[in-house]
Amino acid sequence: MLRSLRASTELTTEQVANMLGFSRSKVSRLENGRRGASQDDIMRLCDLYQVGDEQRTRLGELAAGGKQRAWWSSPNLPDADYIGLEAEAESINDYGLAVVPGLLQTSAYARAMVRATAPTLDPQIVEKRVRARMARQKLISASDGPSFIAVLDESVLHRVVGSPGVMLSQLKRLIELAQLPNVTIQVVPYDAGVVPAGVGKFIILRSPSSGIGDVVLIEELSGQHRYIADPGDVELYSSTFRTLLGLSADPATSVAMILARVIAYELRAGS
Repeated sequence: MLRSLRASTELTTEQVANMLGFSRSKVSRLENGRRGASQDDIMRLCDLYQVGDEQRTRLGELAAGGKQRAWWSSPNLPDADYIGLEAEAESINDYGLAVVPGLLQTSAYARAMVRATAPTLDPQIVEKRVRARMARQKLISASDGPSFIAVLDESVLHRVVGSPGVMLSQLKRLIELAQLPNVTIQVVPYDAGVVPAGVGKFIILRSPSSGIGDVVLIEELSGQHRYIADPGDVELYSSTFRTLLGLSADPATSVAMILARVIAYELRAGS
């Protein structure tokens, strides 16, 4: 909200810093949530941005709430910044070429993923990350949970993560979650052809607050996250997601595709 308010005044972070006697890095840290905002900071920024009483009160409440330590605030949870955005989202659109989205993973699948991507990690930290991923899933199963649309490449159903047994349980879990009213799972079949060029893993998070813009998360090869908030760039990814939906099988057909792989894994287990 602070970033959005500054943008509406067409001021740069450097200009705000000079006007209020802040460092430029302080303004940036306030906007990206990496620094707690004091009530004095909030009031001074509200004065500068000419914020009305209602929004001023809301910002003050958010600043006070921000001092409370959230469950995901841990040095051993590298996705903490993303989890905070995810928890506040009204809708989440997730696309990935390689693996099942974190919000849909079983604990065994999640554990195999963490071990594969960080093989030297201490086992206790592995389990902590798995528990955190499982805790996040309460978000989509809640009665007031966000709309969640996952588009999976068909290869995700075939790629064995952990073991065939892990995959069997994971695919059954996908079928269960697809029955939730706020969850949609669609699969891009092999015969859909070429997907939009350069598209890997990205997630679009839409906020219920009119004062907070939509954000796109890009997962980099290094394991780091990159966030895109520019409205034009966000719309580019939104348009790409709509294209991917158009290439996907419909939800019922997608569930049937997942069920076919379940049967294949069951036959494999019985042989």
